[in-house]
Amino acid sequence: MTSALRAGRAAGPTVHTSASMSLDGYIAGPGGSGFDRLFAWYGNGEVPVPTAQDDRTFTMSPVSAEAWHATVARTGALVVGRRLFDLTSGWGGNHPIGCPVVVVTHSVPADWPHRDAPFTFVTDGIESAVERAKALAGDKAVGVNGGTIASQCLNARLLDEVWVDLVPVLLGGGTPLFDRLTHVPVELDGPLSIAQGTGVTHLRYRVRYP
Repeated sequence: MTSALRAGRAAGPTVHTSASMSLDGYIAGPGGSGFDRLFAWYGNGEVPVPTAQDDRTFTMSPVSAEAWHATVARTGALVVGRRLFDLTSGWGGNHPIGCPVVVVTHSVPADWPHRDAPFTFVTDGIESAVERAKALAGDKAVGVNGGTIASQCLNARLLDEVWVDLVPVLLGGGTPLFDRLTHVPVELDGPLSIAQGTGVTHLRYRVRYP
């Protein structure tokens, strides 16, 4: 993926956020519900999609499998928040995409059992976390999780692209893809690509900063 120059920013790996999102804009429903619907497309097809975890293989539609493989090929590092890290138990030290993970946190977990796993804990903010992830990603893209982390990146003008796996369901509330934005409205160019899977539409947009 070719990185785009932004006003006042140096060239480097593209930073994107990627999330399964409901039609009304949520990446989780009220009380953390809705994941069974938001991620149904991971298992509603006939194409086996192995992950970096030996015990986890998805079965996607051909279009979604292609979108997944493209995401894995493009992404060299991830930036996630402490809440997602805790919810997933740190993916057991091995994220399904199989790339290094930078965790934004106020304190490094003392009981993290996977000391040799490619996880880096950053306690001095989102800018530092993204810079660390860029160094780990090489010439590939940096992915950031939706919600608070994506919003912090957008507020800091660090986000280049928004990738949405749009699911035709209305959750009525919960965790939005973006929240507490300080500079709105934000315009997006695109879609740069669009692919219709089974029960999901894969979209990609470029952020346009004034």
